[in-house]
Amino acid sequence: MEAIQAPLIVFLVIVAPIWIAMHYRHKNKSKPLAAESMEDKKKIEELLAMAEKMENRIETLESILDRQDANWRHDV
Repeated sequence: MEAIQAPLIVFLVIVAPIWIAMHYRHKNKSKPLAAESMEDKKKIEELLAMAEKMENRIETLESILDRQDANWRHDV
């Protein structure tokens, strides 16, 4: 039993984590790049649409505040 303890500890501490990391790194690289880039492109388009909506809301709020108090920008 003592003869197998040292190699087992070395395997579990050094070899197994490297093996697992390499496995998942290879697994992630095996994804088709076209699908990944399409997902990224779709996400970017969604974020751009959200940013445009937010910009419109901010402009609306600023116009309301301009009508209520012309000096609101200087009060802050």
